[in-house]
Amino acid sequence: MKHESKPAFSYPVRVGHISANPVTLHLSASETERRALADLWSVDDVLSLDADLQVARWKKDGVKIKGEVHARIMQTCVVTLEPVEANIREPVEAILVPEGSRLARQADNDGGEMILDPEGPDIPDTFEGDTIDAGEVVSEHVALAIDPYPRKPGAVFGERIESSAADDKRPNPFAVLKDLKKD
Repeated sequence: MKHESKPAFSYPVRVGHISANPVTLHLSASETERRALADLWSVDDVLSLDADLQVARWKKDGVKIKGEVHARIMQTCVVTLEPVEANIREPVEAILVPEGSRLARQADNDGGEMILDPEGPDIPDTFEGDTIDAGEVVSEHVALAIDPYPRKPGAVFGERIESSAADDKRPNPFAVLKDLKKD
């Protein structure tokens, strides 16, 4: 989770203060953070963003974040271009380990190919230093849940605008050459 600029929604947590017993966090985005998130996610507005999380130690030096995020956003309908409100309720689950941890390495075979199990657990994310950013984890989960093609309820596309191959009656550019070859 190494970034050059300040994240749009940030809630730093010191790893040294996390024990095996889960700590409950409630995160809520301010108006400034919601505007920055709207720009980041390319949506019209972020009306609200709240998350209830449990943060606990994972294995020796990792951190596990589990909980749920609730967000209300405004987007533009892809059919009518009118505003559409979307309610997002998404589970959050992330494991973070320090950079260089053997737990963050991907398995590979003797040929150097990575072995990925699409149904298996995700590889843990890494963090640098002694701080993780729970706000950034929440922001990423919401971003993945946003509908890229929002539609207003009942909005449907009208008749097709594109033409089909049958509609295109352009002359064949090689038709002229057909007559030349008859000799």
